[in-house]
Amino acid sequence: MNKQFRLRQILVIIVLGLTFHSSSQGQTAQSTPAPAVTPANPSDVDSIDHIVGALYNVISGPAGPRNWDRFRSLFYTGARLIPSRRDETGKVSASNLTTDQYAERAKTFFDKEGFYEAPVANRIEAWDHIAHVWSTYESRHAPGDKPFARGINSIQLLNDGSRWWIVTVYWEGEDPGHTLPDKYLK
Repeated sequence: MNKQFRLRQILVIIVLGLTFHSSSQGQTAQSTPAPAVTPANPSDVDSIDHIVGALYNVISGPAGPRNWDRFRSLFYTGARLIPSRRDETGKVSASNLTTDQYAERAKTFFDKEGFYEAPVANRIEAWDHIAHVWSTYESRHAPGDKPFARGINSIQLLNDGSRWWIVTVYWEGEDPGHTLPDKYLK
């Protein structure tokens, strides 16, 4: 009897171990990014500086279409773009967009207007496989124009061992009541 009880315990431990192993493998597979529509240009994703530069580059240009496949190739599966805003009463809110939702929303504007966004200053913090870039930006309708908007992009990144991925871009635009401090312009 004691021997049968011990065999059952061992069997339960084996079954639980196999169940845990297969479920954790499933979780790993789910967190691995699906192949991008177009594979990323290796020089776009080989460093933090390059992927941030590629992000600004791909959304910038004269009125007309953007390379949305290149845009999507920069982002990890499930990545989010989160614009925040302050309404006329001062209430702050944020929208949570997928890469496809951002592309659809921006397409209407980009088709009609030139849009050039560039970093003024980047503060990069990185450790192991994660990084955060606090990127102050200026937006123009044409190169050399006076900026029509400024703000800060908070960009979170992941390195999976072979490349960098953008996980989140969360931003706030400057407004007359909330101007950028000098420390974020250097």
